Formats: sequence, C-alpha cells, structure tokens
Amino acid sequence: MSDCGSCGPSGGGPFSEGRELVEFVYNAHGGGVRNQPLPDGGLKTKCRGCDGEFILSTFVGKCPHCGGVHAVSPPRCEDEANIQFAGKDFQLPE
Repeated sequence: MSDCGSCGPSGGGPFSEGRELVEFVYNAHGGGVRNQPLPDGGLKTKCRGCDGEFILSTFVGKCPHCGGVHAVSPPRCEDEANIQFAGKDFQLPE
C-alpha cells in the first residue's frame, strides 16, 4: 500500500488547510490526483487572492485572473467551502 501522506511521516493530509493542503493534493499519489476533474463539472468559487470568480475544475487549479493556486481534496470536494488557497507567493513547480 502506498503512503498518500494522510497518515504517514510526511505530514499534511486531505484535511489540511492552506498551502499544506495544496501541496498535499498536488503530490498525492505521485501527482495523479491534481489534474483529475472534479465531480459535476467543478466548484464555483471566488479566488482568495484577487476575489475573481472562477470554477475550480480539477483538484488543483489556478485562478484565471491572477494565477492564485487553489486545491480541494477528494474526500472534501463536494463543497466549495473546502477549497484552500496556497497564498499569493505560491507557485506550482514547472
């Protein structure tokens, strides 16, 4: 069984907040979760960086207005209130 981080030594997990959650989801299962589509076409939300509205359509995504990185974990992806923001200075690895 692989360690997804939710109960392993790496810290973080699907119930983390902020940058810790974004990094967790980005890296979960070797990166296999981050680009998967969210159920029902995604979650309508407001960017925590610029207040621009957008739809988070994958588990990790960027605001189309400012590039702010947001994520939601699979067990909590039914409610936009669970979307976390990585912070204005966060950049996804290239």
